[in-house]
Amino acid sequence: MSTCFFVSDLHGREERYKKLFQCIEKEHPAAVFMGGDLLPSGLGSMTGVRGYEDFLEDMFAAGFRRLKKIMNFDYPSVFVILGNDDVRIREAELEAFGAQGLWNYVHNKCILWGKHTIYGYAYIPPTPFMLKDWERYDVSRYLDPLCIAPEEGWFSVSVEKSILKHQTIQNDLLELTRGANLSRAIFLFHTPPYDTNLDRAALDGKKVNYVDLDVHVGSIAVRRFIESGQPLLTLHGHIHESARITRAWRDRIGRTFVFSSAHDGPELALVRFDPEYLETATRELI
Repeated sequence: MSTCFFVSDLHGREERYKKLFQCIEKEHPAAVFMGGDLLPSGLGSMTGVRGYEDFLEDMFAAGFRRLKKIMNFDYPSVFVILGNDDVRIREAELEAFGAQGLWNYVHNKCILWGKHTIYGYAYIPPTPFMLKDWERYDVSRYLDPLCIAPEEGWFSVSVEKSILKHQTIQNDLLELTRGANLSRAIFLFHTPPYDTNLDRAALDGKKVNYVDLDVHVGSIAVRRFIESGQPLLTLHGHIHESARITRAWRDRIGRTFVFSSAHDGPELALVRFDPEYLETATRELI
């Protein structure tokens, strides 16, 4: 069996990284998938919080660099995307560390890994939060109540805001996978698919203009994409409280397995899976 690890939403918490590095060193997984929201809050970089700029080099990259040195040929393939709480201005550094062999930065890319193809996609539907580096309209320019349009928020990189009005997650995924056979594909998303065990937000009883808010906040585009393309496996994060509310960190959409490692407690949520035996996947809080 070829065990793989999946984590997401570490949010720059050093204890979680230390636990992840310890598990990698001890268990020698074949691959490690990291599903976004990996760095300290993006607002920290935009407001000058001390220590933010050092984390990527001193904790994240340094930890993997050490593992690569001591594990040698047993060093796992590492696949990384960012999330909506990560500033995009750090993307170039992630690419540079990837060029050193520490990991594969896979946002909007397809990489062959053994018998599988690995895809990455970081964008999420619009939220009420102001940092918009990793937000896209979902299937149209419709906004859920309280959500802020992508072009009206803050960005850490220069963007042409007029173009944002015409970009959707739905179109991005069609372009990324056009004509591809997805039967052996593993997708690393940040957003979960809509109306599943993975996208349940703590919005019970909350109303806007006397209308109940939808408690499911995942991507309709990602849901439709999974339904039509039926990839082997999709990995998700973003909605921390969903597993606590639904008491489930996994789901099925047709033949596709969908897993989440988002968690709203202090522990590291580590999903272990073998791509050939996805029914046996586990999630441990460490």
